[in-house]
Amino acid sequence: MLDAQFWPFLVAITLLSMSPGVDTLLVIRNTARGGVRDGVLTSLAICCGLFVHATISALGISLILLQSAWAFSALKLAGAAYLIWLGINGLIAARRGNALPVQAMQGRRQSVPAWRPLREGLLSNVLNPKTVVFYMAFLPQFIAPTDPALLKSLWLAGVHFVIANLWQIAIVLMVGSAGRWLASQLFARALNGVTGAVLILFGVRLALERQPA
Repeated sequence: MLDAQFWPFLVAITLLSMSPGVDTLLVIRNTARGGVRDGVLTSLAICCGLFVHATISALGISLILLQSAWAFSALKLAGAAYLIWLGINGLIAARRGNALPVQAMQGRRQSVPAWRPLREGLLSNVLNPKTVVFYMAFLPQFIAPTDPALLKSLWLAGVHFVIANLWQIAIVLMVGSAGRWLASQLFARALNGVTGAVLILFGVRLALERQPA
């Protein structure tokens, strides 16, 4: 599993996990609502949903591999184009400089049962069609035609699970102690700019990479 493609995947998925999105906003909201416990539970539930998307993605990749190597190469090219599109959106977001609405979510604390943040996190991720589209576009770049698609996808999702949780739990802790810094335009612009640029570079590199015959 620790092949030559793993390290580029690790860099890419770390930057992607740090990119502000729906999951980040939900973690911030639930932390502001119910404290550290709610934020951590939300993060864990969100990341559990990654395994659902990895399984769906692997089944799709397996079906494509059964068709032909040409179809698999076409999927990888489409994925590269999707990564470039995501990167351009990141650069646009960096230019706009929209900060994370941390302070706007700093309201009165509520006591809610533990199942509520778990449910909200899991459903937010599993029911988000953009996540499965992203996995279908992203994972094939790091799966060779000879790899067991399901096992490799679940392994990569496991790495994503760890990285995303580490980042989101760091955000949970920062909401209370460093909310002003987290909500700054500079922070949002830096995150969006770096992740956007890296996604474009990855997409261009993958598009130019020699595809198997």
